[in-house]
Formats: sequence, structure tokens, C-alpha cells
Amino acid sequence: MTGNRAPGDLQAVVVGGGQAGLSAAYHLRRRGLRPWEDFVLLDHAPGPGGAWQHRWPTLTYGRVNGMHSLPGRELTGADPSRPSSEVIAGYFAAYEREFALPVLRPVHVAAVREAGGGRLAVDTPEGTWTARALINATGTWERPFWPHVPGRETFRGRQLHTAQYPGPAPFAGRRVVVVGGGSSALSHLLELEGVAASTLWVTRRPPVFREAGFGEVEGRGAVALVEERVRNGLPPRSVVSVTGLVRSEAIRAAEERGVLKRLPMFDRVLPGGVAWADGRTAAADTLLWATGFRAALDHLAPLRLREPGGGIRMEGSRAVRDPRVHLVGYGPSASTVGANRAGRAAVNDLLERGVIAPAPAAALR
Repeated sequence: MTGNRAPGDLQAVVVGGGQAGLSAAYHLRRRGLRPWEDFVLLDHAPGPGGAWQHRWPTLTYGRVNGMHSLPGRELTGADPSRPSSEVIAGYFAAYEREFALPVLRPVHVAAVREAGGGRLAVDTPEGTWTARALINATGTWERPFWPHVPGRETFRGRQLHTAQYPGPAPFAGRRVVVVGGGSSALSHLLELEGVAASTLWVTRRPPVFREAGFGEVEGRGAVALVEERVRNGLPPRSVVSVTGLVRSEAIRAAEERGVLKRLPMFDRVLPGGVAWADGRTAAADTLLWATGFRAALDHLAPLRLREPGGGIRMEGSRAVRDPRVHLVGYGPSASTVGANRAGRAAVNDLLERGVIAPAPAAALR
């Protein structure tokens, strides 16, 4: 475990070392809280980079859509041909060093619970931290979503999720069914063209494409729709489910070649393929589930934050049922720019309400 702080009593604990967690840690320090003495960041991952460190090697930095720099340090001059996992992991590592952020990893947070006296207990195998506030930035990568489809357990070929996708080479000569209507599914289909023996694209709903030029006004409107769900205690939808998919030149060309001919969702998985209720079947060697992720929040279950609708009702990034808890990179702040803003907003809210306080000037000398 890297870092030099044993479990103890702090003002704040940040959980998660991706974009949102680093943003929150940066703003805690900038507003006068002392690293290690007043706050720590606990990260489950083996190294810097958040979920980016797990991306497949053929996802180069030049193909990344909408990566925003962290506060206080721009990401410039990156080679667009390098894997995004290398570029962004290196950038995050340099960021942690430059701002001397108190990151401990790998640390698995098993549970967050009431500690009494207005404090929260953060339980890990290394011990328990107590804190006045928790900024949760655990993202979604640890919880890939596998939809239930009858017969899925009978499939004799290979099944994997986007979270396990290794790049196109292992699919050479295979008949691949790609399931999902998001940008990851499109990326897989484009990469597998000419490598796999065949690809078949399947989605529950017809994909909605938009032309390039999605502006700030449209972006705010999309985020507002996601915010409305979390305000009402419903599980958040992804921002891309509201914005639709960008019809880039590469996508347009793939459509013309017939690579992106979409079929409706199959009704059953067979040992050797998939089947629809109307009697159609398709043979397959591989099912690639690009079906998204869910928020990794099981460790918060002891706090009973969920509403009857299944989500956590939020005011900004603050959990309504426990205002000591902020969720950043969740719901409307799931984008990289949204994660930056949410980290700052969470720290500002906790300071303004007196949940945490900057260290005395003498302690900062």
C-alpha cells in the first residue's frame, strides 16, 4: 500500500482515484485542508489512472472522446497514437505527484457506516478511518452490467464484457455478436471489421445518431435530464443515452459499408448462437456485451441512502439522506468535465455548511 498514513480520524475521506476523486482531493488541499492530516484518498486500483488504466491497448488517445484536463494542470502534447491507458495513467500519476495528493492504494473500501458522534466509519482490510465527510468517487468500471437473457448460461462460445475487451486480435476468424447501443459498441464494431469472420450488431432500441456540433446549450439540457432523475431518487441514466451518438466521418463510412446494420435484441441465447422470437437465428462464436456499467456503490449500503425508486436522491452532489456524503462522477457528473466540477462543488458545499474546515494558518506553515 503506497502512502504514509495509518488509519485514523480525519476531516474527509475521498474514495476513488479517477478524475472525480483527484479533482475533489485537489480542491480539498487548495481550500486549506492538509494532506494526510485532514484528508486521504483511498483508491482500489493498483496504480494511477482510474478506469482509464484498464482500457484496451488499441483505444489510442487520439480516439478518446471528450477527455478534459484535471484542475490546475493541463494535459498537453500527448501523442495521439499512444494507448489512452498509458497517456492518461501517466498524466494522473504526474498530477498526484505535483500536488502531493495523499493517495493510498490499493485499498478496498468494504463499507461506510455510522460511527457515532457525527462521524462516518470507512472500513477497509487495512483498518478503519473515521471522518466528518465522505466524497465518493468510485465510478462504474467495477460493476459491468450483464443483462439477463434466457439461455445465456448455455452458450458454448466465449462471452465477455467491454470491461474485459482486449483489443481486436483475439477475435480473428470468429463470428462475433456485439450487444449494446453506446459508443463502446461502435468502437468494437469498427475495430473488428476485417479481423473477425463476421460481426452482428444488436441493440434493444434503435440507436439515435446526431451530427457533429453538439453545443453547450444541448449539453446542459442533456445533463439536466439526468439531474432530474437523481433528484427524484431514480437510478441515473448515462449522459450518452440522452445525447445520442456522434455520427463522425468514420461512423458514416462504416454505415455505408454495412458494418453498422443494426438488428433488434435477440430473445434467447443458444449453445451456438442467438435466436429471435420470430424464428430467426444467427450462429456465433463470441458474444461481446457492450451493455454499460452501473454505479459501484455497494460499500455505501449500511448508510441506507437509496430511495424506493432504486437510486440515491441528490441535491447537486450531496446525498439527501446523509448530507455528509457527496457522490461525484455519479449521474450528471459522470463525464470528465462534470467530474471536475462536481469535485469542486462537493468541497465548497462541505466547507460552506461547516462539515469540514480548513486548517488554522499556523498548521499550514
